[in-house]
Amino acid sequence: MNHLTFSLPIVFFFIAFSYSMVGFGGGSSYLAILVLTGLPYQNIPPTALVCNLMVVGAGFWNHYRAGYFQPRLLIPFMMTSIPLAYLGGAISISKELFSFLLGLALLAVALRMFISEKKFENTTPVPWQRAWFLGLPLGGGLGFISGLLGIGGGIFLSPLLLMMRWVELKEAGACASCFIFVNSFSGLLGHLKWGHVDTHLLTALTVAVFLGGQIGSRVALRHVPNIQLTK
Repeated sequence: MNHLTFSLPIVFFFIAFSYSMVGFGGGSSYLAILVLTGLPYQNIPPTALVCNLMVVGAGFWNHYRAGYFQPRLLIPFMMTSIPLAYLGGAISISKELFSFLLGLALLAVALRMFISEKKFENTTPVPWQRAWFLGLPLGGGLGFISGLLGIGGGIFLSPLLLMMRWVELKEAGACASCFIFVNSFSGLLGHLKWGHVDTHLLTALTVAVFLGGQIGSRVALRHVPNIQLTK
């Protein structure tokens, strides 16, 4: 485990730095890396969720202070995602199903990179009825999948909001950060019923992702224009 304690924090720092620039926590990538290390399967989701919390907590605060958070749009999603993230986290699934769902999450990350930047140029006002009508079922589905996997769900929510043109890029980052935080916390409570964490390794990883997340979110907000965040 010593070589992991030395090398993984470096990798996780750069993951946190990259993902925090668009409001994500990096949970899907943490999962993929941890799977490759051969850690016990039950330990992987709780570890990734704690790292998620460290990154997006700081990232959300930075986005919130900059005035990009849109709670009116996000509340309907969170109303159902929070309890279902806990439910998903409390369910023990097979390693095969976990690997399949992780593959889908990584595919979503890859597809996110191919969304045309033109879709981010204009937003459309969203009536509150439409936000609740779509947000409740979509939030529940995203929360449940997030809980099963041990991610926050922002990699699904952010492209969805952007493609519907409800938000612009930095607003999407703020919404994703908040969504990931609440779902990661809820899912973590569920996972702790049957999973465990290596506290020594986790300490090193949380320090690394906190620093990476802080730097990445601050760089994105202060020095990187919207259009560059899509590339």
